Amino acid sequence: MNKVTLTIDDQQVSVESGISALEACLDIGIKIPTLCYRRGLPGYGACRLCVVEVGPQEWSRMRASCTLLVREKMLIRTNTERVQRTRRIMAELLMARCPDAVAVKEVAAELGVTDTRFPKKSEDCILCGLCTRVCSELMKIGAIDFRGRGDTREVGPAYDKFSPICTACGACRVVCPTHVDNLDKVTARQIRPAYSEFDAGLIERPAIYIPFPQALPNVPVIDRENCMHFLTGACKACEVFCPAGAIDYSQEDEVVEIDVGAAILSPGYCIFDAGKKLELGYAWHQNVITGLQFERILSASGPYGGKIVRPSDMNTPKKIAFIQCVGSRDAERNYCSSVCCMYATKEAIISKEHEEDLECNIFYMDMRAFGKGFDTYFERAKELGVIYTRCRPSSVEEIEETKNLRIGYVDENDGFVTKEFDLVVLSTGLCPPAEVRELAETFGVEIDSNGFAVTSGFDSVESSRPGVYVCGPFSEPKDIPETVMEASSASAKAMALLAEERGTLVTQKEWPSEKDISGQKPRIGVFVCHCGRNIGGVVNVPEVRDYVRTLPNVILAQDNLYTCSIDTQESIKKAIEEHNLNRVVVASCTPRTHEPLFRETVRGAGLNQYLFEMANIRDQCSWVHMHDPEEATRKSKELVRMAVTKASLLEPLYSVSIPVNSGALVIGGGVGGMTAAYNLAEQGFEVNLIERDEELGGNLRNVYSLLSGEDVQKKLGEIIRKINSHPNIKVWLGTSIESIDGFVGNFKTKVKQEGDEAEIEHGAVIVATGAKEDTPTEYMYGSDERVVTQCELEEMLAKGDFNARRVVMIQCVGSREEERMYCSRICCSQAIKNALKIKENYPQTDVFILYREIRTYGFREKYYTAAREKGIRFVRYEVEHKPDVFSDNDRLRIEIRDPVLGRTLLIDSDLLVLAPVIVPRDDTEDLARMLKAPLTREKFFLEAHMKLRPVDCSVDGVFLTGMAHAPKNVEETIAQAEAAASRAATIISKEEYTPEAIVALVDEDVCAACGVCVSVCSYDAPEIITVRGKKVSRINKVLCKGCGACTSACPSSAVQQLGFRTKQLSEMVSASLE
Repeated sequence: MNKVTLTIDDQQVSVESGISALEACLDIGIKIPTLCYRRGLPGYGACRLCVVEVGPQEWSRMRASCTLLVREKMLIRTNTERVQRTRRIMAELLMARCPDAVAVKEVAAELGVTDTRFPKKSEDCILCGLCTRVCSELMKIGAIDFRGRGDTREVGPAYDKFSPICTACGACRVVCPTHVDNLDKVTARQIRPAYSEFDAGLIERPAIYIPFPQALPNVPVIDRENCMHFLTGACKACEVFCPAGAIDYSQEDEVVEIDVGAAILSPGYCIFDAGKKLELGYAWHQNVITGLQFERILSASGPYGGKIVRPSDMNTPKKIAFIQCVGSRDAERNYCSSVCCMYATKEAIISKEHEEDLECNIFYMDMRAFGKGFDTYFERAKELGVIYTRCRPSSVEEIEETKNLRIGYVDENDGFVTKEFDLVVLSTGLCPPAEVRELAETFGVEIDSNGFAVTSGFDSVESSRPGVYVCGPFSEPKDIPETVMEASSASAKAMALLAEERGTLVTQKEWPSEKDISGQKPRIGVFVCHCGRNIGGVVNVPEVRDYVRTLPNVILAQDNLYTCSIDTQESIKKAIEEHNLNRVVVASCTPRTHEPLFRETVRGAGLNQYLFEMANIRDQCSWVHMHDPEEATRKSKELVRMAVTKASLLEPLYSVSIPVNSGALVIGGGVGGMTAAYNLAEQGFEVNLIERDEELGGNLRNVYSLLSGEDVQKKLGEIIRKINSHPNIKVWLGTSIESIDGFVGNFKTKVKQEGDEAEIEHGAVIVATGAKEDTPTEYMYGSDERVVTQCELEEMLAKGDFNARRVVMIQCVGSREEERMYCSRICCSQAIKNALKIKENYPQTDVFILYREIRTYGFREKYYTAAREKGIRFVRYEVEHKPDVFSDNDRLRIEIRDPVLGRTLLIDSDLLVLAPVIVPRDDTEDLARMLKAPLTREKFFLEAHMKLRPVDCSVDGVFLTGMAHAPKNVEETIAQAEAAASRAATIISKEEYTPEAIVALVDEDVCAACGVCVSVCSYDAPEIITVRGKKVSRINKVLCKGCGACTSACPSSAVQQLGFRTKQLSEMVSASLE
């Protein structure tokens, strides 16, 4: 490759010979305005915006840099007053021709031109020639060219007639800088663009594209079905553009064989094709969109930058309707998609946050907010003004003049109502992807008529073929927390199956030697993230970047689209090496999720991982100031300034690895505890299973069958036999826990059994203590033997002790009310199971179910349908008008107001069955105190993160399963138990555990051993000990969570928080006040 040496703006550079001056400038980072240049096409010099001054100043000439080829010893100046003046004149001329062209306005504004002195026309084409050149030179077609001269010059087909050779490839409209689309004047053929799958078809995408911004690997793919090279043999533009020479058109798909001992299938889902619901108008009404499309519209990285607009006119809607159960809960798909109610509620809340006056109306059949915290979220939506209308709309019609939509439906008063909306969002259900049938055949697993994997009734991850496991929506529609749990559950199954091979294919990650920065002045690199438009849509990121470059000790400041992407992490590593950086600051989103990733990146470049600082400009700037970009930008500068100030004072920190005890303690001998214990034992770990009762089984002893009909007591007996016979499990019955001390990898638990105490050492804890059915205080329970609970009814049916001719069931007894605003999740399924059992064995018995919502999510929906078909009557009631139960001349009577009929019903009953709220066990708070584990307001154990870590407790080494975490069904408890075992194995399978290095440190010379730090610590990390005859406090680094409570409480300032020393924080405060 021949090189030439020339001078550009007093900088001597060496570039490839044969390229243009414009390309040379761009290659070295000098920005030059242009509207007619496109890499891959020869320079044309049409717009003249790219002029530069060439030659010595005394006899220099103005030349268009796109047509000027570089040569040896050439002298180029790109930013002189003469150059700028010429560019401004060119911009004025372009503005005179195309005053409304956005691209022209933007370039003119960058040059300081806001208006033109020349007479204005109303053209939309700047005659740059890009379209004609791409058609003839790249596509090898030549369907369009320039016509006429002077004022009549224009672009079009020969003789102003349709071109017979135009293929409607659309390349001309892609390259047009002013986005002119006159293809309908060139050819009668219809252009068929490719639409972005990531943006749900809302915008077009090219034939070569990156599937989504954070794709792994983050490299483009070529869509052969739309690529002009594969269709016609022409183009190859991407090959010309790619500086790495990575384009290889000859590549073919390869078939690779892999030997494995187990397989986990997780093909995900696709959304229902809403076009099949003709009455809803999705296929032809522009302003009828799917929930997924609206999700992308709301996203800051979406096609419209997070602005709520409707597709027809890009205006902000004032009224949005959400229609639920599109493609679910119908004759063809008799299942509930489980996620639609909550994602519609979420989208409505976000919409209201974007546009406060926006009216959101959700049309629904049953509000299935059955997950942990979902009912509270539902109530919040109503408080924010989201309207919920119970119905199933029958039609959506478009109003031609406005493109608004008219929805028709029957309301609860049995009257037909029509309402007008600006935008309609269809909450489309989940379906298996089309390719799952081929996948199922390949792996030899069964799928049902809808394409979902057939699984065991008790174990939702076991497919029909041993060694092949499934997880996520492939087995049944489900939300993110359940999907993540099942993923861990499937991995636990695979780990147990392959226990003997554990570690045989593991390779140790090699880290580079750590650089010694002692004595060096701070050299800080700052990387400011756009996060798509999540940050960049509000914060002026380039302005923040430029400001950061002015701060002391900052050697490098860059902005990146996604700083967390693989390619940006690699560029950070290179920047550390090239610029000899010894500290790194990333201004992006939250350190809660991304700090470990960036620390690893820094460590991979040879720096101590704690020489890193984050500024959270997403949560604290772009989110909270989304309507005030200037304030968000100003605040971002302050936060980054504070982060840079702290970074200057950062010091290397080090952790000390501790040995790990490979045993596990499982607390609770119900189905969750036994499942977790058995899986860990199968993986080869020693397990102690603690049960306070005198027998195993927990709540499962009171359950006789699943909704799907499986025999629970038979399954329970099998599990107990496996537990009692397993050599790796020691069962402690009738045992209480007295204390739990220690920390992750090294716990010590004191237990008491029959008056004798014992101490158990273990590396992890799984909490499976369950919950209980509350004792009702309503509806005459306890005062009339004809009033029982669902569990009591199930036992009656199992023992044949049932003789009622009419049964009434009341749901939501004590739940979903002010005191307990949550759904007990199991009650609807339990009621329908018992009702169907009654109808099966006593067909003449009448059954009424009085409910607020029927929450038969997933495949439970088909049993709800079966119940209605068998004549079980469902009567809804409102919480404001609860049923009234009373005895009248020995008759048990229930009075209920039916909101559909609009009148009060009186039902005589032989048996009244209540569905009480599920509540935590009485000793939950005591156990939580021993574990130092947080609880929810309702006293269930709180997970570390609802979606990312649904079975982890915030206390390292402690994991959760079953109803101790939240109410759930048997099969869900089993999946979560296996997930907890999988997570526990990640700790106890290792020989060592390395804790966090950001911990408190006591200056023992200053410490007065007053004990304040001991009293304020929630984790029992400080301890008063005697050192050389003096009492001092010492911090257990493994127990310490770095919360800073002891640091702030210490009256003698003897405790410092590593990574947050007093000087570091005080300097940050000072920086914030500058």
